[in-house]
Amino acid sequence: MSALYTAVATASGREGRAVTSDGKLDLKLSHPVELGGDGSGTNPEQLFATGYAACFASAMQLVARQQKVDVSDVSVTAEVGLLKQGQGFGLEVTLRVEMPDTIPAEQGRALLDATHQVCPYSNATRGNIPVNLVVE
Repeated sequence: MSALYTAVATASGREGRAVTSDGKLDLKLSHPVELGGDGSGTNPEQLFATGYAACFASAMQLVARQQKVDVSDVSVTAEVGLLKQGQGFGLEVTLRVEMPDTIPAEQGRALLDATHQVCPYSNATRGNIPVNLVVE
């Protein structure tokens, strides 16, 4: 299988820079204040949360179109937690999806579950890290 698109980025660590090959993203990286840093830059957890939220919202739009459901007002918030796991570290994710009031709760939950099967981030993390899906 060949990739439909390949993003390329280079980073020098948590205290440095992250740059994409096309130059559209060039960010200062730093530890968050909660981990003893000065918080002057972004961090990998924020970048992961941003990517997951955007990807999940896009996947939901695709699934909703297939189901003929209007989710034009949907909003996805990703919370990515950094965990200490033995000698290393891990991640946990909570996806909070704010559904339009016009979608009944059961239908919203079914849409969320179907989206979780389609989203590339969900497929990449399934079985590797806990992902909690919350309808709001």
